[in-house]
Amino acid sequence: MSATSTPITETANFLAQLRAAPQPIQALPQALRPAELTTAYHSQDVLVAQLLATHGGQRIGYKIACTNEIAQRQLHISAPLYGQLLAYSTYPSPAQLDPRQFTVRIIEMEFGFQIGQEVPPAPTPYDCASIAPFMAAVLPGIEIVDHRFVDWTQVGAPTLAADNAIHGAWVHGAPYADWRELDLAHHEATLTVNGTIVRRGQGSAVLGHPLNVVAWLANELPKQGKQLRAGDYITTGVISDVYLAQPGDQLQADFGLLGSVVLGFTI
Repeated sequence: MSATSTPITETANFLAQLRAAPQPIQALPQALRPAELTTAYHSQDVLVAQLLATHGGQRIGYKIACTNEIAQRQLHISAPLYGQLLAYSTYPSPAQLDPRQFTVRIIEMEFGFQIGQEVPPAPTPYDCASIAPFMAAVLPGIEIVDHRFVDWTQVGAPTLAADNAIHGAWVHGAPYADWRELDLAHHEATLTVNGTIVRRGQGSAVLGHPLNVVAWLANELPKQGKQLRAGDYITTGVISDVYLAQPGDQLQADFGLLGSVVLGFTI
């Protein structure tokens, strides 16, 4: 470790190198493993700055991970994690991507939101009802989760948070402004792969309602000196079992009235 480096920057450097030359590892070296989430989010910020310096663009919002009880139990945590959405790895539907961009291609159907106005820290925590007025639109989406660990459930939540919550890419449909007419908790979506429906899900899978996830994030970010800004995008976590995509797969996430997301991987 150099005289000017810190464990936070060394962790970010190591994770950036893994992304540049992907190879599965069991875990981070012991000296680089963040012990708690605050340190992990500092490493995440350094990693994101490095990724943007390499690829260009800017942060455009946040992804939330572990918004269902199964993932939380696997990681021995009681709340979600967040990562950052980046312009260079965000694509409008339809998208055709090179599978070699990713170490793994874990497909997650997710409800997304676009923030309409700044969300200030509040003396009373936000909930589903109080966060709703800040939302401009809902977007159907697919997150591609990508990681470089032999078993992601064994490395610990702080390591995953430091690695930008193992975010790979986000593909989204058009914003839907009249979403308040819909019951998002019971709104369903299906994932079709190569013409066959392989997954079904609904909004209640993520903390009972997708807006509960946004409320959690609005309450969490100020703890890290951040807050939601107008124009930010949020993707709220997987609403069904995940699907591991292969080269050549053609996928469609159909969110009914909210629209569809089309994603293909070249061979």
